[in-house]
Amino acid sequence: MTITVQESNGERIDLFLAQELSELSRSRIQSLLKEGHILLNGEKIRPRTPVAAGDSITVTLPEPQPTGLAPQDIPLDILHEDEDLIVINKPVGLVVHPAAGNPDGTLVNALLHHCQGALPQISGEERPGIVHRLDKDTSGCIVTARTDRGLRSLLDQFSARQTTKLYLAVTERPPVQPSGSIFTHIGRHPVNRQKQAVLNPGEGSGRPAITDYYVLSRNESPPSALVLCHLHTGRTHQIRVHMKHLGCPLLGDPVYAHPNRQAIKTGRLMLHAWRLGFTHPSGGEFSTYEAPPPREFEPFLPDDDRLELIRNAHPEALEQVLFPSS
Repeated sequence: MTITVQESNGERIDLFLAQELSELSRSRIQSLLKEGHILLNGEKIRPRTPVAAGDSITVTLPEPQPTGLAPQDIPLDILHEDEDLIVINKPVGLVVHPAAGNPDGTLVNALLHHCQGALPQISGEERPGIVHRLDKDTSGCIVTARTDRGLRSLLDQFSARQTTKLYLAVTERPPVQPSGSIFTHIGRHPVNRQKQAVLNPGEGSGRPAITDYYVLSRNESPPSALVLCHLHTGRTHQIRVHMKHLGCPLLGDPVYAHPNRQAIKTGRLMLHAWRLGFTHPSGGEFSTYEAPPPREFEPFLPDDDRLELIRNAHPEALEQVLFPSS
């Protein structure tokens, strides 16, 4: 795949790619750079090499090696399955892939059992089939690949922002404006490295992050709002950070809010990947899949037909549905 740098403050290429290619860990990106599988303007470079606007980055993924991950019989709520891919309604609490602190019991382990070990993977990464991620405490739609064709097509689409990602979020207070677009830079928090933060473009390695939001329903006592979030980028914790930036952190968010102090106790992070759309790797048609709102969201759902209007909107007309006056 080829990535053209749209803007940069001179950050290192490994940091830049860690934001652009969320399916690859930073250590894996560094290994690919050292092995010459990532080229900058056609040349092999070091992980510390800075990038500039207009640079062309070519990423070639080597053939995968056998994984040591164990299949585990973990139930899956499958929304769609075919030769190339599986769309799953991920429950709260399920980690997507093994990492420090979560060596097993993940979606990857469940997929290996369901697919009898036949999953494509990126060499050196114990994440077979994974093309994007959801936080452990976020529920909803996630697509995984079953074939090399599916893996590469979906990776390219997520990298090129050619997917449609709609989330439902419940905030601890309504946003001041009923709708809007949030455009900031998001990067690692300068003090707490476990968090993300809105950064000025000149600070560290923050990357552009764009979220359109639309208030579907609001309550004044106790205050809350159901907000539809349309992601145009895929930064880590993007919705959680952007809603806090508006002064409306999510209910049940243990990282960016204080659930024990919130007037409404939900027992979970109130963020759900509601609808996911992409072009099918083999058929070429654009398809959208939906994970119904969990029961915890039912008290906040609107009484009118707004969800149905959004559900029936063509991806190219979605902005006109959300922002009819623009």
